[in-house]
Amino acid sequence: MQLAGRVALITGAGSGIGKAAAALLAKEGAKIGALGRTGDEVGKIVAQIEGNGGEAIPLLADISQPDEMQKAIQQIVDKWGRLDIVFANAGINGVWAPLEELTPEEWDKTINVNLKGTFLTVKYAVPYLKKQGGSVIITSSVNGTRMFSNTGATAYSCSKAAQVAFTKMVALELAEHGVRVNVICPGAIETNIDENTQRRNLDKVKEPVEFPEGEIPLTDGDPGTSEQVAQLVLFLASDASSHISGTEIWIDGAQSLLQG
Repeated sequence: MQLAGRVALITGAGSGIGKAAAALLAKEGAKIGALGRTGDEVGKIVAQIEGNGGEAIPLLADISQPDEMQKAIQQIVDKWGRLDIVFANAGINGVWAPLEELTPEEWDKTINVNLKGTFLTVKYAVPYLKKQGGSVIITSSVNGTRMFSNTGATAYSCSKAAQVAFTKMVALELAEHGVRVNVICPGAIETNIDENTQRRNLDKVKEPVEFPEGEIPLTDGDPGTSEQVAQLVLFLASDASSHISGTEIWIDGAQSLLQG
């Protein structure tokens, strides 16, 4: 098993990419701290991992709240005595709306969850990662990195672009401690993130573009799967990527090259 003896924190572990990554990393031997907002969702993935012979604990926290993230990470260290892998995956799409209609409160919520949440997740994990080295993987997006055609997704795209800058800054800072930091940029993936997306009055600002053969060239329009993204997370968490740090990797079937 590629991750035997290692301990991983996965945020947004209750569904989608986070859930798939938690299951796969556990299958490869990692002990999993599965963090989410609701006990029901994280409880299910913990039960699934334990049912397959793995080890996992549920962690409840709002990633934008410093005290809650400190407490969650401390629970992992108290349980297993170390932390080797951090998958900072949790985030929201937030409100997508014309700029003059996007409220400051809506902007702040998206930035606080996506960007501040990433900062807090990594910040409080760093003292433990430094002890033996490790891997940090951050979930960004094609939006704000290669793709700017989702008009109205301004706050979301800015938060995702900032995650890439954060990755590069922190990768250099932590390199001397043997901690690698990379960022993945998924395109359209079959997850439930659209459930927390509020689209408002976009028709009047969106440029009309049609892709009659589909928006994802590699699959003729079919979205990727959470399991495919989980395989990339496993690669970046494992020793197979031991010389990769400060790098963004797009996993989108060439969608962003077409739609950028």
